[in-house]
Amino acid sequence: MKRIWSLFSQWVTVLLAIWFVVATLQPEWLRGTQASLTGMTLLQAPPAASGSRPVGSLSAPAQKASPAVVSINTSKGKNNNPHGQDPWFRFFYGEPDEQNPAGLGSGVIVSPEGHILTNNHVIEDADDIEVVLSDGRKAMAKVIGTDPDTDLALLKIPLTNLPVIVLGQTQDMQVGDVVLAIGNPFGVGQTVTSGIVSALGRSQLGINTFENFIQTDAAINPGNSGGALVDVNGHLMGINTAIYSRSGGSMGIGFAIPISTAKQVMQDLLKNGKVIRGWIGVEPQDLSAELAESFKLPLVGPNALRSGVVISGVLQNGPAAKAGIRPGDVIIRVGTQPVGNVSDLLNQVANLTPGVPAELVIWRQQAQLSLRLTPAERPSPKRQAR
Repeated sequence: MKRIWSLFSQWVTVLLAIWFVVATLQPEWLRGTQASLTGMTLLQAPPAASGSRPVGSLSAPAQKASPAVVSINTSKGKNNNPHGQDPWFRFFYGEPDEQNPAGLGSGVIVSPEGHILTNNHVIEDADDIEVVLSDGRKAMAKVIGTDPDTDLALLKIPLTNLPVIVLGQTQDMQVGDVVLAIGNPFGVGQTVTSGIVSALGRSQLGINTFENFIQTDAAINPGNSGGALVDVNGHLMGINTAIYSRSGGSMGIGFAIPISTAKQVMQDLLKNGKVIRGWIGVEPQDLSAELAESFKLPLVGPNALRSGVVISGVLQNGPAAKAGIRPGDVIIRVGTQPVGNVSDLLNQVANLTPGVPAELVIWRQQAQLSLRLTPAERPSPKRQAR
C-alpha cells in the first residue's frame, strides 16, 4: 500500500511540475478562451511557430526588397525676383513668395556604390534632391544622367553599406504573375501593395516617347513614382512610373518600366551621361486596314497581314529626306526587322547607330524599294510643363 501511495504521489508531483512550467511559459496552451476582468470572454489564437508565416504570405519578398527602396524629396531654389527687394514693388505687389516648391517620389538602390534608379519626372527641375533610406539615413543625391524619352534618371549618393536590390529577368515574367509595388505614396512612408501582372508590352499610351510597359493592378499612387515593382523572389522587375486614373488615386491600372529597358538606359547614362539613339526625321502614322488596302501593300507573315507605317511628314534636310523618303511612303522594314506600327519604327530607328548607314525598305506606288540611309543622333526632347 505504501508503494502504491509513493508512486501516486510521485506522478502527482511530476504532473504539477509540468502544469506549473506550461502555465508559466505557455499559458495559452491551457485555455482556448480568455476571460477578462469585466466578464468578457475573448478567443486567443496561439502564437505562430518561430520563423513560420501563413500560407500565401508575401512578407519574404517584401522584407528582401524594401530596404533598397528609398524616398526622394526634391525642392527648388527660392524665387529670386530681381524686384523682390524694391520697397515700391513690395508695396504694390506684396511680399514675394518665399516657399520652395517640393516634390515627393521614390527610388531604388541598384549598386553598392550608391547608384539609384528613379523616374525623370521625380527629379526634373529640382535644385536639391534628398534621399531618405529605410534605416533613417539621409543624403543629398547627385544626378548622373536623365532620359526624358523613357522617363528614367540615375542618381548617386555618397553613403556606404547600402542595401542593394537584385535585378530580375523580365523575359521570364508572364501575365498573372504576382508582384509587389514598393514606394512612398503621398509621402506617408514606405508602403507595400500587391497585385498581378495584368499585361506586358503596353505601348502607344502617350506617357513616354518609348513605351514597353508592364501593366499591374498593384496599387500605385502619387509618390510611388520611381519605386520598385518586384516579383515573389524580391527581384526588381520594373520601375513604377504612371497610373491611369480619373481621380488621381489608384484604379488598378498602373504601369512600370521593365528593368531590361532601365538597365540599358543606366548603362548609357553611366557611359555617356545621356542615351544616344538613332533618328531619321520623319512623322510616322499607323497604317489602318483601309489605308493598307488602298496602298495595295503585299500580304506578309503567317496571318497574311498588311503591315507598315505611313510617313505623313519628312523633315527638310533630315536623314530621311537626304535618303529620298517622301510623304506618302510606307516603311515596311528597318534592316531585317519588319515594322508593324509607330512604336516598332521608333524603337528600331532608336537602335540604329548614328552615322552608320542602314537599309530601309519602303513601299511606294505599289512597288518595294530599298533605300540607304544614314541616321543622325536623336535630338533631346523639348521640356514640357507637367
